[in-house]
Amino acid sequence: MSTSKTQQRQGWLGELEHMILLSIVRLDPAAYAPDIASTLEDRAGRRISRGALYSTLDRMERKGYVTWTIEPGTPERAESRRRRFAVTPAGMTALRASHEAIRYLGEGIGNRLEEGATT
Repeated sequence: MSTSKTQQRQGWLGELEHMILLSIVRLDPAAYAPDIASTLEDRAGRRISRGALYSTLDRMERKGYVTWTIEPGTPERAESRRRRFAVTPAGMTALRASHEAIRYLGEGIGNRLEEGATT
């Protein structure tokens, strides 16, 4: 049975979604938004605004890829509760599929990437 391009596209992750899900998995169980942003910057060299991060997290929640719980604030900011994010089983499935597609696309072109060849 073949699937239409629309059906295939529904589960695809954008680059930022992919990176955020990887960051949440890496940080688990302490995946708070500021830590996710720091991981993106430290490990991927990608700075992200607070607004862009939260809008992406909210979009991924609507897709069923992440969930969050309210946690108590830090000792320094006890009154400020914060959201701890986790990847759902659907999010892990999407992440695996996206990761596999990228790996498969890159298979056999390592030398060309290292050389900088474009043809």
